[in-house]
Amino acid sequence: MYLDFEQPIVDLENKIEELERIEAESLDLQDEIARLKTKLERHLQTIYGHLTPWQTVQVARHHQRPKCSDYISALIEQFTPLAGDRCFGEDKAIIGGLGRFDGHSVMVIGQERGRNLDERITHNFGMAHPEGYRKACRLMGMAEHFGIPVLTLIDTPGAYPGIGAEERGQAEAIARCIEVSLSLSVPVIALITGEGGSGGAIALACADRIVMMQHAVYSVISPEGCASILWRTAEQAPVAAEALKITAKHLKDFGFIDTIVPEPLGGAHRHPEQAFAAARHVLRHELAHVMKVSPAKRRVQRQEKFLAMTRAA
Repeated sequence: MYLDFEQPIVDLENKIEELERIEAESLDLQDEIARLKTKLERHLQTIYGHLTPWQTVQVARHHQRPKCSDYISALIEQFTPLAGDRCFGEDKAIIGGLGRFDGHSVMVIGQERGRNLDERITHNFGMAHPEGYRKACRLMGMAEHFGIPVLTLIDTPGAYPGIGAEERGQAEAIARCIEVSLSLSVPVIALITGEGGSGGAIALACADRIVMMQHAVYSVISPEGCASILWRTAEQAPVAAEALKITAKHLKDFGFIDTIVPEPLGGAHRHPEQAFAAARHVLRHELAHVMKVSPAKRRVQRQEKFLAMTRAA
């Protein structure tokens, strides 16, 4: 799958593929293939080195971008999923469970969008119901009880806005999740892997350290939603994306995130293993840093961090 602005890349990759197919028939085309691969790399550097905010949104939503379950498989050993909120039911939009990261026991909580249509329907496109956030609260409480760090993986367009979700207390569930996150004495590290949308994202992002993939986005509202409110048309989404300042670089400059994880050339969807390795390196460093702080001081610093954000906003 290619994005609209990747057309020069598509043309070059098709040419390379065609020449490699011809070369298999005993023709020597190594020089031409090498020249095209060099040209392809230059195009990737040019395009991905100067992405607009709207293009970054498209990359963050790319269907082939690694999902929560992919990060768990790559980063977490001995992962044991835990289900249910013990109040209403199980919400598959949020995956949670125990595992080991870098030799430490951790509680992992993440939003899963799914890779294909069937999975996306199963996981409700990563849009959690109240029971999903209540499950997250339950697992955070378990982590606090056993004194193990919490690692959250964020990738959602937002919390599910359906009538049933509202009837079951969506806003209260999100607020409660934020309250629990800020009250934990154990380390909390958040990684924004794709799209961090609205309260659905911040419910899992109230962490000691907020880490963000280079081509992820994080915003109080989607560009389409903002454009629909301001201009009465979603066609102004590119303008809204520019105004919202939702890219990792903007958010790092504003102090809303702490660290940017560099992605491989062309985005995490092109070379997932490289993206996982970069994420592992940064998360290892951030967790080690936070674990040096005493539990009481850690809680106070986390709360002050988010109070400072409200004053800056």
